[in-house]
Amino acid sequence: MKKHLTIHILIILFIFFSTPIIQAGEEPRINLRPYYKELSVAQVQEIPNVEIRKKEKWGFHGHSTINSDFHLKTINDDKIVVDSATGLMWHQSGSDKYVSWKGAKKWIAGLNNEGYAGFQNWRLPTVEEAASLLESEEKNGNLHIDPVFDRKQWSIWTCDSHISDDSLVLNGAWRVSFSDGAVSWGSNSLDIFYIRPVRLSK
Repeated sequence: MKKHLTIHILIILFIFFSTPIIQAGEEPRINLRPYYKELSVAQVQEIPNVEIRKKEKWGFHGHSTINSDFHLKTINDDKIVVDSATGLMWHQSGSDKYVSWKGAKKWIAGLNNEGYAGFQNWRLPTVEEAASLLESEEKNGNLHIDPVFDRKQWSIWTCDSHISDDSLVLNGAWRVSFSDGAVSWGSNSLDIFYIRPVRLSK
């Protein structure tokens, strides 16, 4: 009897000490750049927390190495997704239509005027933030993104612009595609993609 009791105590102690304790107000494990930047292809290919499968002249194919911890929540009937690994709060869906990069900023301004989920500091994600959503395989239908997110926004704009030393190459803006795990740049005036806004959860 004592032997069985000792075994049970040891099992309970093992589970207790091997389970991470998450406390309220705990800082995120991964801090990602939250501000706008001009980036070349070479610089984007060096962003942290990604595994690149193939480098391309326009960017790369790859996925995030962050062990994200997503939680779907509803605030004032608005759906948001919080990632405790990065401390980011995401709009669960985003825009219903394609917009240009310049149009994306206007759309975000409208979202902030509305006060989506009670907040007025939504913004376009940086390349690092948007790439943190890239999964290594298809997890949401045919998309490389967690099923907690809406499936419509298969490719989203970032806030970062593309720069090139080549005068023949047009400058543009960076975007992340969940259909094929691509991080690439497009024309900031001609191309149109979706928006998935983000903000720091604190």
